[in-house]
Amino acid sequence: MFNVILYYNFTRLNHPEDFCQSHKKYCRGLGLKGRVYIAHEGINGTLAGSVAAIDEYKRHLTSLAGFERTEFKEELYTQIPFVKLTVKARPEIVTLKADVDVDPTKEKGAYLEPKEWRKALESGEDHVLLDVRNNYESRIGRFEGALTPDVENFYDFPQWLMKMAIPKEKKVLMYCTGGIRCEKFSLYMKKKGFNKVYQLHGGIINYKHKENGAHYQGKCFVFDDRLAVPVEEPQKRPLARCAITGVPCDTYLNCANPDCNKLFICSEEGAKQMEGCCSAPCRQSPRRKPFNPDNIYEPTRKRYTYLVKSEW
Repeated sequence: MFNVILYYNFTRLNHPEDFCQSHKKYCRGLGLKGRVYIAHEGINGTLAGSVAAIDEYKRHLTSLAGFERTEFKEELYTQIPFVKLTVKARPEIVTLKADVDVDPTKEKGAYLEPKEWRKALESGEDHVLLDVRNNYESRIGRFEGALTPDVENFYDFPQWLMKMAIPKEKKVLMYCTGGIRCEKFSLYMKKKGFNKVYQLHGGIINYKHKENGAHYQGKCFVFDDRLAVPVEEPQKRPLARCAITGVPCDTYLNCANPDCNKLFICSEEGAKQMEGCCSAPCRQSPRRKPFNPDNIYEPTRKRYTYLVKSEW
């Protein structure tokens, strides 16, 4: 078994490029794979490796000044769901492009622990339940009654908020995959005059383990080769439908035409009909990659790189 961790920490780094280079070397030495983004505002990562290697990595990171309280969401998996290791320095560890000063290294939003979140959902109290993820994520899973903005990138949320008529005195409960996007957007909403904004501590992944996914429907999109992990226990039905056949489905594929590479929801029957492609024109492409009808999803995930931003 391998350990997959999801984590972030907003802490001020004076020399992110130097930190990035040394951190990449350390991760390579442990044989880890995944993605780590580093900026002046801290670190955002998802890594996989042997249980021993991940334990050593966690000890190392939390031994560094400013990273002592890093929280890790962990799951065991039968294989490493990454092809390679990527460690990069970026302007932001999660990109919001805010028009006001949003700095989680200086101030934090208001958290609700999973137990408190569940209590709030069951209280009957009036609130706005806001999904702070991209549309392709909420399409396959979300909390019951959540507002799911039709945006493709996290940095589109400020513009979306401007168009919405959410009363500023309204209580807002927001969630995302692991919590990092809420850290920024909850502060952004407060800067815009929303005074009752609360975020699910640790996101969907933490809630899944602490409250067994109560009131959550479907799966959670993840930014690795698994693409989605179960949350609803037991899952009653897929929330989305196959783009080819229209049957209920929540499995993502990338189009087998590398010039397209579109991420789309596709059933086994739909994949067979289009030979792993999202449309008839892509199916006719001379560059279409080979399709194996007997082993549709696993080889596909290893072979194709999906075109989504890493904004967990």
